[in-house]
Amino acid sequence: MTPNRREILKGAAAAGIVASLGTHAQSQERRSNKIIQENEKPGSTDWQLTYTRVDPKTQYRSPWIEGYVSHASIEPGESLDLYVSTNPAGPFKVDFYRFGYYGGKGGRHLLEVGPLDGTVQEDPPVGDRRLRDCQWKSNFSFTIPKEWVSGVYLGKLSLLDDRYQSYVIFIVRENRQSDILLQCSDNTWQAYNRWPDNYSLYDDGKSSWALSNKAQVSYNRPYGKYCQILDAPLSQGSGEFLLWEFPLAYWLEREGYDVAYISNTDVHRSPRCLKGGKLFLSVGHDEYWSLEQFNHLKAAVATGLNVAFLSGNTCCFVSPFTSSTNKTPNRVITRAGRYGGLAEAEKEYMGPFDMEGPNEASLIGARTIVPFNGSGDWIVSDDSSWIFEGTGMKNGDNVPGLVGWEFHGDPYDIPGLQVVASGTTTNGGGEKADWTATLYSGPNENFVFNASTIWWAQGLSHPPGHMLPYSHYGRPHGVDDRVQKITRNLIERAISA
Repeated sequence: MTPNRREILKGAAAAGIVASLGTHAQSQERRSNKIIQENEKPGSTDWQLTYTRVDPKTQYRSPWIEGYVSHASIEPGESLDLYVSTNPAGPFKVDFYRFGYYGGKGGRHLLEVGPLDGTVQEDPPVGDRRLRDCQWKSNFSFTIPKEWVSGVYLGKLSLLDDRYQSYVIFIVRENRQSDILLQCSDNTWQAYNRWPDNYSLYDDGKSSWALSNKAQVSYNRPYGKYCQILDAPLSQGSGEFLLWEFPLAYWLEREGYDVAYISNTDVHRSPRCLKGGKLFLSVGHDEYWSLEQFNHLKAAVATGLNVAFLSGNTCCFVSPFTSSTNKTPNRVITRAGRYGGLAEAEKEYMGPFDMEGPNEASLIGARTIVPFNGSGDWIVSDDSSWIFEGTGMKNGDNVPGLVGWEFHGDPYDIPGLQVVASGTTTNGGGEKADWTATLYSGPNENFVFNASTIWWAQGLSHPPGHMLPYSHYGRPHGVDDRVQKITRNLIERAISA
């Protein structure tokens, strides 16, 4: 007779290995899925950059080797172009990896290409609203293999006559049913991308932190090194994925959950991708959304999709897409307005804007508030909620430092909405803000949860290459079994419905 889960855990406890078996017992209870099968394959830590270098004149770019790809998100069977510049010209190779668990290695090597001829590709001119839109020549084109499972993929670019390296990054999506849809926050990666030096959505030519509509940014350019909160060498070419999103992806795949990956651009293009899962996850720093993206997710909640915003500063700015210089759709974004309109305190330093969107709290449950930077503990305020089952947490209990560096407050007037956790953050100037984590029910026994912190995933895992952040004199402590249990509760309720 096959033992049930209780018997498995009892036996594991007797052997003193409950912690290691708990994860795998949960996975094996479910039928096998593509993620479990994928993670049985051999992993490697060689996906990590070893030798990185940034030009001190630009602070962010690595002109020795840098690149970008033709698609933020792509399906198997479609063709991906790789655009690379090497200065000085010289040969290079590319190693492609998929992120996952892979026995704790964090990635799996899939393909090596090279040597390829590297040339110095021209920096794009400064266009309308400071747009830098590269028109580089393709170094390599290939069809995404049918067997490549949905996930986040890296191309590690390595010089052959020198030792410097950098990344390109893209998402492989699949048109299939899965339990979980993990949406990468790639619009926000691009909004903060200062490549080649000061050309993010925050650079208006006068200030490097302007909050106006004076700039556009293109996906047709490399990702420069990340520009705030921490010095992260592995962000050279990889956006913000490794900073805020990788710990969640690593943990989900370790647990054996059936997860598929999509991007902001996918949700913008069509609501069809949202029909492929039971639970939608917004992760990390998910600040920039198009109106189409907002409306598609709002409609999906109305028809029964469960949503967990394991993120902060989410859906703050309306960011419409336009075509690139070569007329490729959905390759350029701007900051066109504020969701919910400008609060009085924001009018002093934000705008002018062309438009405003609906209040993001009507979807999330709460919204970005002023001051929007700070740090604090994640404190339980309604321990009656089902999300705390099995955590042992009571009102007033806290997860130290988990809230940061941006969050949500001002809960929306939604019938039945619960403020499940709340507290106060403090920023570098001593200003305080009241944040709220919320939970409300949808019309079909579905739910929408708002964790109210960029740093939620820091409590789930600590994969290879990961660095804990520090900002506004506060920091999360890393893996916490209570954060893991709350996340399991959310997932299990969503996928068992």
